[in-house]
Amino acid sequence: QVQLVESGGGLVQPGGSLRLSCAASGSIFSFYVSGWYRQAPGKRRELVAVITSDGNTNYSDSVKGRFTISRDNAKNTVTLQMNSLKPEDTAVYYCNYGGLGNDYWGKGTLVTVSA
Repeated sequence: QVQLVESGGGLVQPGGSLRLSCAASGSIFSFYVSGWYRQAPGKRRELVAVITSDGNTNYSDSVKGRFTISRDNAKNTVTLQMNSLKPEDTAVYYCNYGGLGNDYWGKGTLVTVSA
């Protein structure tokens, strides 16, 4: 059974930084694509950033230049460094691992950007 556990969310002022982490356990293969998605109140879940096993990354336009995704294949972890946070970044952030027809999600961690 696969389990993804996110951590690192919280309340931060505009312009501040947070670092989200996701630890995966169970039958996770290193070649799975991993990523972060978010869902703001009243909105659909959207892609934030993804990273392949060999380190190729893709970011949504709204976070390019501010967020950085990274992963450790040996430890089955994926992190999201978020800088220059804006109020519109407020959302529940979800970790995702996927591959071979499998799609795994964490329960999410809340990020609130507010003065």
